[in-house]
Amino acid sequence: MAKQNFHLPEGAYLLNHSVGRPLKSLQQGFNEQFFDPWQNGATEPWHPWLGIIDDFVNQLAGLFNSNASQFCPQANLSSALTKLLQSLPQLRKQGVVILMAEQDFPSMGFVVQKSLPDADIRFIPKDHDITDANVWAQYLNADTDLVFVSHAYSNTGQLAPISEVIALAKKVNALSVLDIAQSAGVIPLDLQALQPDFMIGSSVKWLCSGPGAAYLWIKAAHIEQCEPIDVGWFSHENPFEFDIHHFKYHPSAMRFWGGTPSIAPYAIAAHTLKYFNKVTSDKLREHNQNMLNHLWQHLADFIVSPEHSALRSGTAILHFADKQQAVLEKLAAQKIAVDSRTFGMRVSPHIYNDKADIEHFIDIVKSVI
Repeated sequence: MAKQNFHLPEGAYLLNHSVGRPLKSLQQGFNEQFFDPWQNGATEPWHPWLGIIDDFVNQLAGLFNSNASQFCPQANLSSALTKLLQSLPQLRKQGVVILMAEQDFPSMGFVVQKSLPDADIRFIPKDHDITDANVWAQYLNADTDLVFVSHAYSNTGQLAPISEVIALAKKVNALSVLDIAQSAGVIPLDLQALQPDFMIGSSVKWLCSGPGAAYLWIKAAHIEQCEPIDVGWFSHENPFEFDIHHFKYHPSAMRFWGGTPSIAPYAIAAHTLKYFNKVTSDKLREHNQNMLNHLWQHLADFIVSPEHSALRSGTAILHFADKQQAVLEKLAAQKIAVDSRTFGMRVSPHIYNDKADIEHFIDIVKSVI
């Protein structure tokens, strides 16, 4: 049924870890929300445009079980993390210790290194099992000031034990930053239950909302302590005060917003998030895992990502040794969209993929191997 709701190419699209497909209703919704106030309005369109932002953060609050005031729109995760790290007074001291994993997306490492040049950045090595909470416990020490943890890892199809990592961080009084770029939408997440200190995410992948609609979430207890440096008039408690001699941070997470905001990406995302809030992350996760289970039933010998659903993301990683390139070429010829990284081919079925898509993928692979 979901197939009918999305613009899908010929063949089978299994690149949802990269960019999700757009809803068929999106263009009309975008025109109504973004263009109509601009094209047909009798005055400037900022009032309805800012209503789009309210809609966006409210939809995020529904998706992740939190309060809208704790979300701030961001252009991308790198910008969000930069603003966050530079806003925290406790990270400005000499010898601050940051824990990450070598499997984290490189952009996140770049941000930490440049934002905190004097920090001692410690990495969990690539050959360690980041699905194991005991591994995190070995590295998350009493001198750790902040731990950065990705919920899902794009190149390995693994899930981090985020509940345990966040609990370990609390135990040693370290801050936690959760990256949900690869999990948002496809893996249920309840912020009220999980209670990280901070979270960054995007809407381009499983939430099918295109680039530019990222977000930063701040635990309510930390908002007043955050002192963003990259600010603008929309970081102000009253953006329309227009007094150059007076600046006061917005009381909510919107203190991270900055100058004149982009609107179009959030119009796309707000429309699409409404769809996924109706579908629910639980249903999407169940469907995705059923599709991955079917892969495991037929191609288990070639899957190098975790088999157990508690340890795996929405992506299966497959490697066919010396047949890898031949399989990729045959899939491309049959218009089955996948990609390949260091550890193998990435396959990510969404709500609009069905068993026929997966069986077609399996048949093509078997015809080569």
